[in-house]
Amino acid sequence: MTHSGHIDTAPDHPMVGVLGGMGPDATVAFMQKVIEVTPAQDDIDHVHMLVDNNPKVPSRIKALIDGDGESPGPVIAAMARRLERAGCTFLVMPCNTAHYYWRDAQDAVEIPVWHIVERTLDVVAERMPGARVGLLCSPALRKIGLYEGFVEARGLSLVYPDDEDRVLEVIRAVKRGEGRHPETRDAFTRAAEDVLSQGAEVLVLACTELSVIQDTLHTDAPVIDTVTVLAEGVTAATGTS
Repeated sequence: MTHSGHIDTAPDHPMVGVLGGMGPDATVAFMQKVIEVTPAQDDIDHVHMLVDNNPKVPSRIKALIDGDGESPGPVIAAMARRLERAGCTFLVMPCNTAHYYWRDAQDAVEIPVWHIVERTLDVVAERMPGARVGLLCSPALRKIGLYEGFVEARGLSLVYPDDEDRVLEVIRAVKRGEGRHPETRDAFTRAAEDVLSQGAEVLVLACTELSVIQDTLHTDAPVIDTVTVLAEGVTAATGTS
């Protein structure tokens, strides 16, 4: 307790703030991945995470694809401020499309807000220099050019699925809890085959809903998952790797 009687929330170890709920399954998948990649012997060895699993963030799809939805930016900024006040060391946002509003979050706080796109492409460039990247993502990412601003400096190039609606339906199926239905799995695999047929050398799962069903994807191509990249980075940054 402080002299004023308020609880001192400043941790004596790194505390990761998670801007979550976009969607809830993806947030849980991220948390589970952090647990999986942490070489823990006991509870105390795991990463301290403070999670705002807020499914009430306005729809990114309605705002960016349909064009008639409320901007998620102010809500994401408010979440970031709450997590900073609670004593978080840095923030992560396990949703690719929400990074269109990354600046809203970063401008709202003094602590770092990690950028999932930059971290993912850094990993791709390190493992497969000069690769042609098959981006499996929401059509919103192509519309807003979220990845385009980061590939050239890393010597990479992008390929998108021809049938973007197919990928969007896979994402929506996961949000409905139907990610493991046979038709969803088949559509997911066909989307991967689509970009590989266009010369992609590595698949990037650039939607955290797709990360939830990664184990259903049948392919011999290398796959880099943005959720895994984020989780491994968190583990390394908190000294638990």
